Amino acid sequence: MDDITLRSAVYKGTKQFQLQDIPTAKATGFNAAADDYMERGIDLNEQLIKNKPATYFFRMHSDAMIDAGIYPGDILIVDRSLPTTSGKIIIAALDGELVVRRYQLIMNTTSLLAENKRYGAIEISELTNFRTWGVVTYVIHTVN
Repeated sequence: MDDITLRSAVYKGTKQFQLQDIPTAKATGFNAAADDYMERGIDLNEQLIKNKPATYFFRMHSDAMIDAGIYPGDILIVDRSLPTTSGKIIIAALDGELVVRRYQLIMNTTSLLAENKRYGAIEISELTNFRTWGVVTYVIHTVN
């Protein structure tokens, strides 16, 4: 199973960021639409957190989801209020451990799929102690 350390943080307020005024003409990759944010700034909490009381942060410690762009050390933003739907990446409590997998429901068969060929699918049966802990909404990682 994945080794996920349960270090969660609940959103409790806003953080203030310094915004430097960079003219659009000098900012490669931005167009005039970016000017809308220059006056008030971009609040990452506002952009990334939709349901504050149900939002948690986890650090990924496994390579099971690298083909989905989730790497060891990445921070996962997880919303516990969202429904589990097929195709979503979830954090699942599976036999007492937390794993990050893609949830798949086809007909009446539920599977948890890794996004790394080194890991096999986990078939969920009636005997499996399984529940969805939350749905991953965003991933934060360093760009190399």
